[in-house]
Amino acid sequence: MRAPWYVGAALRRVTANLCACAAATAVTIGLGACGGGDERRDADAPDGTYTVSVARPAFPATQHLGQQATLVLRVRNAGDETIPNVVVTVRGFRDRAGGSRDADLGRDLWIVDEGPGAAATAFEDTWTAGRLQPGRTATLRWRVTPVVAGTHTVRYEVSPALAGAARAQLDGGGTPGGALRVSVRADPARARVDPRTGAVRRDE
Repeated sequence: MRAPWYVGAALRRVTANLCACAAATAVTIGLGACGGGDERRDADAPDGTYTVSVARPAFPATQHLGQQATLVLRVRNAGDETIPNVVVTVRGFRDRAGGSRDADLGRDLWIVDEGPGAAATAFEDTWTAGRLQPGRTATLRWRVTPVVAGTHTVRYEVSPALAGAARAQLDGGGTPGGALRVSVRADPARARVDPRTGAVRRDE
């Protein structure tokens, strides 16, 4: 008997959490073994201000339980210096009643089936896209499956590094981030077959 979609999604989430925990443990052990590494890390951490532009993210405003959706975020280096490491934090895939630092991780609103390539970090809800030269654009994609019906808000923010005093700003000086309001419906999406191509089309 084939397992329901939500069983596989839950297993993927557990696997992702185990990988993240292992990565965080490895980072902690590595930093602890350096001895007096705090000063060195502070010295090596990037600083300064980097100008970026963020295209309006693509994420369906109406979704259906169990139907995979894709969030696409594009970040362009609009400044004159290479960004050390494009960092994107996305909050809202999980509902945390006590906030992001609370010990209770809360419940999943979306299952992250696939993040942006190998860009996952040991930090919760945070992905990186690496160095970005002036004028170039980094594209990050998340394939997610909604598992809780209702209206939810997904927030995102861009920064130029995982650590240090560096910060990113928009051309006008604003913070490169925003919020997406999504309605997840409990009823399945209606599907039809295109008579010309045979492809299955899903209507909202």
